[in-house]
Amino acid sequence: MNTPAAPDDGFTLVDTRATLAEVRLQLLADTRRQLFIQLPRLTPDIYASPLEQAELRRIATAGRGAEIRLLLHEPAATLRDGHRLIALAQRLPSIWQIRTPVEPVDLDCASACLLNDNGGYLFLPDAERPQGRASRRDRAAQIPLRQRFDETWERSIRARELQTLDL
Repeated sequence: MNTPAAPDDGFTLVDTRATLAEVRLQLLADTRRQLFIQLPRLTPDIYASPLEQAELRRIATAGRGAEIRLLLHEPAATLRDGHRLIALAQRLPSIWQIRTPVEPVDLDCASACLLNDNGGYLFLPDAERPQGRASRRDRAAQIPLRQRFDETWERSIRARELQTLDL
């Protein structure tokens, strides 16, 4: 079943790759200045489309307070694969912060999430499957996801392999 993105503040069940891409793009478009993403692995089909890249660039250049945090389990694989998101992040290193979990409890987490500063979220219990839930504006449902993200962020280390060399 293909469920369209929630019109404004409704709850959406994500159950196909097409719906997942649509919801992800809508949440990026709704973001003002802050974005938080957690992924076990950055695959070529996510955050790489021209529309997603344009939204990420817009967020990163939104001015004062712009911040994008990315928790990524496999930064070396992402770099090796040459994902477009990394090239964008390397051009704006003061806005993009990328960390890698090191604790077993965090590394064992197979879920993925996207959280924005507008109360929007996308949560996939298993990042490899396009099945989860999302909302454009539901701060109450976003709070536990953000707390989990922040806890993991604090226990994680900078993904040094993704930093540009300032020579």
